[in-house]
Amino acid sequence: MTFRLLPGAVLTAIVVLAALISYVWTPGDVASVDIAAKLQSPSAAHWLGTDQLGRDILSMIMVGARTSIAVALVAVGIGMGVGVPLGLAAAALRDTWLDDVIMRGNDLVFAFPSLVIAILITAIAGPGALNAIIAIGIFNIPVFARLTRGAALSLWSRDFILAARMAGKGAPRISAEHILPNIANLLIVQGTIQFSLGILAEAGLSYVGLGAQPPVPSWGRMLAEAQTLVSIAPHVALMPGLAIVLTVLGLNLLGDGLRDVLDPRLRAVRT
Repeated sequence: MTFRLLPGAVLTAIVVLAALISYVWTPGDVASVDIAAKLQSPSAAHWLGTDQLGRDILSMIMVGARTSIAVALVAVGIGMGVGVPLGLAAAALRDTWLDDVIMRGNDLVFAFPSLVIAILITAIAGPGALNAIIAIGIFNIPVFARLTRGAALSLWSRDFILAARMAGKGAPRISAEHILPNIANLLIVQGTIQFSLGILAEAGLSYVGLGAQPPVPSWGRMLAEAQTLVSIAPHVALMPGLAIVLTVLGLNLLGDGLRDVLDPRLRAVRT
């Protein structure tokens, strides 16, 4: 329905546009420190105010959007790139030992939240955006594997799949040519949802110091640095918090809207 799809698309487009514009222009230099201008309230000179080091908050949010989008996008790509083939293989080889291995492996990954995985990776390789991508990406794999397996299993008994098997097509070819195109709408919707969760996860990891490291701006680290300043300069924490909330809200609305548009069962109910 457009009342969810349109607002979600607009909010998402604003965040993406801000991230893209930050490559060529920002209101201020995020690398420059101006202690004389620290903790200024929003004004014509600094639309969202300045932080404890005198940096322009709008510029920090714009550049931080690049970090959040990049981490979440690559992590979702890892989840889909690994999880979807695993789910297709598990559905094609259902009730076999390989199916059991894949699903029990998913259960094992689900037993460890992304934050715990990030801590383990950090203990070995150190903190950073790359480790955050790996941690969130690993957590996304079983999500897409389970979704793909469940959706594919519902198609393997359909007539057009039986016809493809009678035509001599093997399981890999059927999965690629018939199963995957018919579940692509579900994967797109789930990818949007996981993208919003990736934004939250990146902010959470940066908040505890496991995400992007200085001098790279990050919404989560901006919140962490501002938590002691809420009483004297609430805008320092409010602005990155609003950026996270509006971005996640926009992506969730976009995902719900895409589900309404792409899910044939919902289209049948509306008609």
